[in-house]
Amino acid sequence: MSRTATDVFLDHLECAQRGDIAADIERNFSPACTLLTSYGVFRGHEGVKAAAALLDQQIGKTEYHYRTQMTDGEVAFLEWSAESSRARIDDGADSYLIRNGRIEAMTIHYTVQTKTE
Repeated sequence: MSRTATDVFLDHLECAQRGDIAADIERNFSPACTLLTSYGVFRGHEGVKAAAALLDQQIGKTEYHYRTQMTDGEVAFLEWSAESSRARIDDGADSYLIRNGRIEAMTIHYTVQTKTE
């Protein structure tokens, strides 16, 4: 049974919240996915790993706050924020194209505000 775009989207958000990138990639991302981000273009599963590693480097392990979540057909949208001891993100906004039970494309925008000690 094929998962709906909503199923994939919600599973992706749960995996991200747990920091389980490996499960997220395996279950939710197409091997040919493309991520267009504020920090460049990332392709395929290696690109997803690189984008996740960059976010981890910028803010560290933290809880994400999902403000807006919506899906319509193959398209999903997320507004999010996060805060750690070293940085905060107030303006996270991601959009998704989810087809055949996998994320095929994403746009990711966020601005890192580094905290000074």
